[in-house]
Amino acid sequence: MTPSHTPRPSGRSPSTRTPRRSPWLRLLPGISSERRGFVLAWWGFALTFGGMRLLTWLIHIDVAGIGDVQAGGVHIHHYVWGILLLAVVGAAGLVERSARARAWMGLAYGVGMALVVDEAALLISLEDVYWDTEGWVSIALALAVIAVVGGVLAVTRGKRTPKRDRHDG
Repeated sequence: MTPSHTPRPSGRSPSTRTPRRSPWLRLLPGISSERRGFVLAWWGFALTFGGMRLLTWLIHIDVAGIGDVQAGGVHIHHYVWGILLLAVVGAAGLVERSARARAWMGLAYGVGMALVVDEAALLISLEDVYWDTEGWVSIALALAVIAVVGGVLAVTRGKRTPKRDRHDG
């Protein structure tokens, strides 16, 4: 037997730790780590878009305890938070490549994109048209993104998760 094929001792050394199993593996079994980030980005986009529409509607109808985020009396639109989140994801993507990080970055990317796309009409017209007829541009764009990306994910098959990838985080 060569040294690389010698059996390992049954006892674990104190410095060896079992890698933590990613929560995304339980949620998305059988999806490769490369594809998992895309699926989570799509989910994050769709859920955040719906959640932001609900939240802004509650603010619009003046539900007690829910209001706009302001700084110095100036309303901070949620596309600002989306741009900041996308900047963080972009910077993290330059340095981090683990499967666990890709999954979290995919989710954060979807959330950030939804925050920006939800106010696309404002960014196009440079006026707060969220509840006006022109505000439907944002809804149409978001629904198109959800439909197209969902369709692409549905008709393309990612590689099955290799056995070595099933326990990475």
